[in-house]
Amino acid sequence: MIIHKVKVYPSKIHLSKKNQLAWKIAEIACDNSKLNKDAIEMSINRIIDNASVAIASLNRRPVVSSREMALKHSRKNGATLFGVNSKLRFDCEWAAWSNGTAVRELDFHDTFLAADYSHPGDNIPPLISVAQQNKKSGLDLLRGIITAYEVQVNLVKGICLHKHKVDHIAHLGPSVAAGIGSMLRLKTETIYQAIQQALHTTISTRQSRKGEISSWKAYAPAHAGKLAIEAVDRVMRGEGAPSPIYEGEDSVIARILDGNKALYKVPLPKKGETKKAILETYTKEYSAEYQSQALIDLAKKLKKKVQNLNQIKKIDIFTSHHTHYVIGTGANDPQKMDPNASRETLDHSIMYIFAVALEDGTWHHIKSYTKARAKRKSTIKIWKSIKTHEDKKWTKNYHNPNPRKKTFGAKVVITLNNGKKISEEQGVADAHPYGSRPFKRENYIKKFLTLTENILDKKESDRFLKIVQNLKKLKPGQLDKLNIEVKNSKLKRHLKKGIF
Repeated sequence: MIIHKVKVYPSKIHLSKKNQLAWKIAEIACDNSKLNKDAIEMSINRIIDNASVAIASLNRRPVVSSREMALKHSRKNGATLFGVNSKLRFDCEWAAWSNGTAVRELDFHDTFLAADYSHPGDNIPPLISVAQQNKKSGLDLLRGIITAYEVQVNLVKGICLHKHKVDHIAHLGPSVAAGIGSMLRLKTETIYQAIQQALHTTISTRQSRKGEISSWKAYAPAHAGKLAIEAVDRVMRGEGAPSPIYEGEDSVIARILDGNKALYKVPLPKKGETKKAILETYTKEYSAEYQSQALIDLAKKLKKKVQNLNQIKKIDIFTSHHTHYVIGTGANDPQKMDPNASRETLDHSIMYIFAVALEDGTWHHIKSYTKARAKRKSTIKIWKSIKTHEDKKWTKNYHNPNPRKKTFGAKVVITLNNGKKISEEQGVADAHPYGSRPFKRENYIKKFLTLTENILDKKESDRFLKIVQNLKKLKPGQLDKLNIEVKNSKLKRHLKKGIF
């Protein structure tokens, strides 16, 4: 790996393309490095993971709306839509929009946390859509996915967006553009321009994940994927982009991030070096914000230690800066303590999540979020007793560059009415790659079967799982087989009309 120093240059100083971060990203996107065997298998795991959460969310309102929009953009040799007959094809950017929303809706797919946040599985829907429309092979798709993960993971390591309340999709636009460029084997210049356009058009604020969180949280990554596809299309036709997008005097860094005195250090593999960043990422066992995964496991264990939950006086959670300020009481969001809050808000409230997991000793992607569940008096009592605190030890471990030492957990201290304290701590979720029972292929398949039960026919389920595990052997034009069809009677339609 090479650590690239990224800073702002005044316009009077000419910064050559080859010294710009976007060019360096483009170079690794088109270097044709050998695909790592483990990275290939993990890519397949993540396609299965995406499919499971997408199918489970097919009839949720945001997904229905996104699908209705995509259905208005048919194309003879286009891409497929989750749930819809595979013989029907649509413009790839609209397929990416609908499929990306389905993947993101339940907040239940993979994650990578470092200087910033990310869900790198968001790269997969736009890549599959473009691959289908352009009749690429399974190996082409795998190359694109592995590149996209490499780019997003390393941008997340090097550049913090959250500090300036910029949404994390600003790293997704460039990674999708780089992945598409790698998959289509575009020239460095083309990928370079696409990365810059994709970044320029995907800057948005974190209000999408703050306060009264709406359905836009599910749409945002799909929007970034759609914009990245359009950026690649434009530059393939010879159009350029704002440049240099990272280092310029009025660039993203200068005007939106750390400013003229910024110095970021972004790691990237050497040209030709095998890309393995996907192996540093991790999926979710539970449908909730990733930083709650270890705490759900912790709550399940503490339930066995606390014999009478009615005797709880207060619960203190000592955790990292990010967890405290994003999903904890440090966020100062009254909605995170509100039983009437939206599902999108509740899955970003560690106080709610911990209270429910402690009471139920389990977690369910639907049952744990129902209105009745959120309004249970015993739950509210525990919920209101919880307070989070930043512990610098946990913050330091959160940012540890060694994946084996990086933690996203907490120490929990439960104080009972009689003054007795019960405490427990856990660094990473049980399902984390370095947890007590890391997810393997059989776990991804089990998650798929669990989430698609009563939605998919067994024949269709078996067909998909067989095809996806044989992905690297799929020939050009066969990637439509990655689509999953659901009976029309099981797909909700939206009665409200839009512009399309």
